[in-house]
Amino acid sequence: MAKEKTSRLIAQNKKAYHDYFIEETYQAGISLAGTEVKSLRLGKCSLKESFIRIENGSAFVYNMHISPYEQGNIFNKEPLRTRRLLLHKHEINKISGAITATGYTVVPLRVYFDHGLVKMDIGIAKGKKLYDKRQTIAKNDQRREAEKDFKIRNLGV
Repeated sequence: MAKEKTSRLIAQNKKAYHDYFIEETYQAGISLAGTEVKSLRLGKCSLKESFIRIENGSAFVYNMHISPYEQGNIFNKEPLRTRRLLLHKHEINKISGAITATGYTVVPLRVYFDHGLVKMDIGIAKGKKLYDKRQTIAKNDQRREAEKDFKIRNLGV
């Protein structure tokens, strides 16, 4: 019998959606050690302050914190070490071309298990200005109010 649930979220970068307009997203694998995967299975990962760079035709994620595995002893790796992202060459070329355009950056969006493999969604993003952030907050408030009014109206029926 096949497993029905194919992906499980480990960590999400909510701040990226607040600070950037996400233009395009890619799915990338991550090159990890065995104890890091075990720690991720326990959900011990943080994407805050992490960023992605393309160097020598390869993509790397910096400052992604994976807590050391408690039973890992000497096999544990450094929590904030640089990790290589596994992307196709044409995807790396496309991303590096977008980075050279003004105002674009590459940010990690979420880390999850997909069919037992650790994957990361990365996004090509353009930074928001302060007034853009205010507009987004106002839209979300309006949407929440509308949903609240709709719920109250339909519960009374």
